[in-house]
Amino acid sequence: MTEPRGPVDSSRVPRFAGPATFARLPRLDEVARADVAVVGVPFDAGVSYRPGARFGPAAVREASRLLRPYHPGLDVSPFATQQVADAGDIAVNPFDIGEAIETIQHAAGSLQADGTRLVTIGGDHTVALPLLRAAARRHGPVAVLHFDAHLDTWDTYFGAEHTHGTPFRRAVEEGILDTSALSHVGTRGPLYGKQDLTEDQKLGFGIVTSADVYRRGADEVADQLRQRIGDRPLYISIDIDCLDPAHAPGTGTPEAGGLTSRELLEILRGLAGCRLVGADVVEVAPAYDHAEITSVAASHIAYDLISLLALQENGERAGERLPAADGGPRP
Repeated sequence: MTEPRGPVDSSRVPRFAGPATFARLPRLDEVARADVAVVGVPFDAGVSYRPGARFGPAAVREASRLLRPYHPGLDVSPFATQQVADAGDIAVNPFDIGEAIETIQHAAGSLQADGTRLVTIGGDHTVALPLLRAAARRHGPVAVLHFDAHLDTWDTYFGAEHTHGTPFRRAVEEGILDTSALSHVGTRGPLYGKQDLTEDQKLGFGIVTSADVYRRGADEVADQLRQRIGDRPLYISIDIDCLDPAHAPGTGTPEAGGLTSRELLEILRGLAGCRLVGADVVEVAPAYDHAEITSVAASHIAYDLISLLALQENGERAGERLPAADGGPRP
């Protein structure tokens, strides 16, 4: 195996200098191939309230300059054991949602053609649908772990079927999700009516609210999620508004009473050993941010997702599986 090319050495080039690739990693065109590609989707034509998530990928990349190559919480060097590269942005039509969805699906499929796994930075949550289509085309119906203040399983907005509030209903209808292993985490806030919960349950989703995380703790929640996911191929979709506005003010539809960044990161770390096939971090809208609070949180979330993929890669190369659905010890 060729030694992976890692980030720029910050002892030689200051962190505030040089191109703002994610974590100062090489571009995809600078390496022979990548085990993991970080790709941006600067698209926000599907939002229902505040626009601005089209600038999310650039803001998250800028905030990621401070990331370092060793993850002590998971005891892994995610850039040393796998080749991670920045694939740039998928350029999509900002005026035609249908065309944008098709473009994202095609681009994601092409990036994954040689086995590369994607960590995508949005963009609004509309982008999850084409990313799920691409993942399911490669792996079959996938389990979904959806971190969000909102359900995102509504039917339409103003008659539109494709918005940032509808991707998971469309995905269930298209048969690309494993409906025995679907979970929302971090939901809270007012709904249009109790029927929202009833319809969501019919689609197959289980719900762990932000209050559940507060009362039960990150470790217990992570164990429950691992049991539900089992050994299924898993896609993780993270709307940054699952975090409380104190931890993520820069987003389009903030709701009080959310997760802390610490709770979210600990839940993710508790999923080590799950069969992660792709992930996204979406809805960072830097125009509403302060001191990069939101983009820093998003960059660390993406780093943890890449670290989970590194642990998985290490286990696969060793011909063994990390403990996943048995409630066993974390690495």
